[in-house]
Amino acid sequence: MPVHREHVEEMIKLYGYGPAWGLPDCSPFVTKVDCYMRMVDLPYTLVPWRSLQDLQNSPKGKFPYIEDNGKKIADSSFIIAYLRATYGDKLGENTLNPQQQAIAHSLRRMIEEHLYWPITYAQWVEDPAWEVYKPVILGPLTASERQYAELRFRDTIRGYLHAQGIGRHSRAEVYQLGNADLSALSAYLALQPYFMGEQPTSLDATAYSFLTRVLWVPYESPLKAHAQALGNLETYCRRIQSRYYPKQ
Repeated sequence: MPVHREHVEEMIKLYGYGPAWGLPDCSPFVTKVDCYMRMVDLPYTLVPWRSLQDLQNSPKGKFPYIEDNGKKIADSSFIIAYLRATYGDKLGENTLNPQQQAIAHSLRRMIEEHLYWPITYAQWVEDPAWEVYKPVILGPLTASERQYAELRFRDTIRGYLHAQGIGRHSRAEVYQLGNADLSALSAYLALQPYFMGEQPTSLDATAYSFLTRVLWVPYESPLKAHAQALGNLETYCRRIQSRYYPKQ
């Protein structure tokens, strides 16, 4: 990872849960920020959590957050907006016309605010997936913290799913909704190398982080089967992986 950067007093610290399955972090939101910083060539240190106190240190009680020159910024979207404002629009996203910007905004919202929920359902509700995910998300914690977090976190996430609405649907309906999002992403991407054309944008950091959380996790789900069948989504993820994570 290059470490040359102008007008920076110290390296950015990105706080998350920790790497898993060949990805920078088991959270797609942490991976999104990680990928973006690689895209714009910002040096950083990825700091995995070691205790529940680490989560409480976040300004918003969740990961990711960053520390940069004495500032703490939480939430992946606000982090990227801060990095763009502070270090420049290195991906040239300001050159997108208003229609392209609207499309990118809509696709990002679909991924983060809708596709996110079927992915969450798979890993927190489905017992086989949870048994794979549990040691990854809770592994760094102490035994007492793991016992506490396993009960509280899973119940809390199930509550979020119910409150959002997707948790009120049948299993088949949940995956029907998620698969429709994957089909839409596949159709829009088509044969383009990146979602907005020939060059990557921050939308690709989002898409990569969520699609790999469907395709590359070591458990099966209807989402994974559907994404694999679409073909171009896997090729797209491999393209970004080879460009920005060549050693993984």
